[in-house]
Amino acid sequence: MAKTAKTSKKKVVKVDPIGRAYVSASFNNIIISLTNNAGQVISWASAGKMGFRGSKKNTPYAAQMAATECSKVAYDMGLRKVKVFVKGPGSGRESAIRTIHSSGIEVMEIMDVTPLPHNGCRPPKRRRV
Repeated sequence: MAKTAKTSKKKVVKVDPIGRAYVSASFNNIIISLTNNAGQVISWASAGKMGFRGSKKNTPYAAQMAATECSKVAYDMGLRKVKVFVKGPGSGRESAIRTIHSSGIEVMEIMDVTPLPHNGCRPPKRRRV
């Protein structure tokens, strides 16, 4: 008895002209997600998805390439204005925002939502030699 493959329909996302852009820039990679106001992802891209490997993934050029790919798909679907939420200490933050703006999607607002520790975790014990 052969198993049949389960077919699943792709979820259709309602694209409004105004949405959000999430740029997560770590030291290892950069991930860009364009969503509608409900938070449903319209398109996404990362430096690793674009084919960059190793230390090349956290460069501003890799962020630029990922933002171009992501915003081109979202612009064709009807996204025109975004609020940008930037998270992380990576090097491609500014270049990703500039590329999203230059691709035709207007950047209305930029917010830094990087998490900051209030007191942090407990430091290690004093070293005894």
